[in-house]
Amino acid sequence: MALSIHSKNYENQNSVAVTIRPILPSDNSMIAAIIRASLEEFGANKPGTVYFDVTTDHLYELFQEHERCAYFIAEDDGIILGGAGYFHSDGLEDDTCELVKMYLTKSSRGKGLGQQMIAHCITEASSNGFNQMYLETMPELKKAIQVYEKFGFDYLQGPMGNTGHDGCGIWMLKKI
Repeated sequence: MALSIHSKNYENQNSVAVTIRPILPSDNSMIAAIIRASLEEFGANKPGTVYFDVTTDHLYELFQEHERCAYFIAEDDGIILGGAGYFHSDGLEDDTCELVKMYLTKSSRGKGLGQQMIAHCITEASSNGFNQMYLETMPELKKAIQVYEKFGFDYLQGPMGNTGHDGCGIWMLKKI
């Protein structure tokens, strides 16, 4: 059973109040559409990525089935802007989680929301006993990589654990 985590309100750089809250069953189809649209936009909709992962359509259920994980939805006045989560993927050390399925709508990017989502995931993962956060990404997602670098994620030579996403060629890790 996933942790019970409360909503948190943030103000982004444009002074728009954004709520970051745990995913609900009714969010599944919208967040899956945001994830796939983002990957299509950047030409990263390829095999071995979350684009073809069947769990992308059932994120609420996935995060309820596993302990020590959470997925969050960012919304503004009931409109879903994106999501991100952390997950203890197979094969990772007990103190290491993975930043997963971090995607935003095109209109919500460039306003600091991605940074808020990452910070929220780091804070929640740390409070859940994780000391490191791992991520996998692709060269096509240049802007996201820049944000990860600003957060202090360091590049790795190869993947950690068994995430099932062999289409990602960039691996990063951060102590949290």
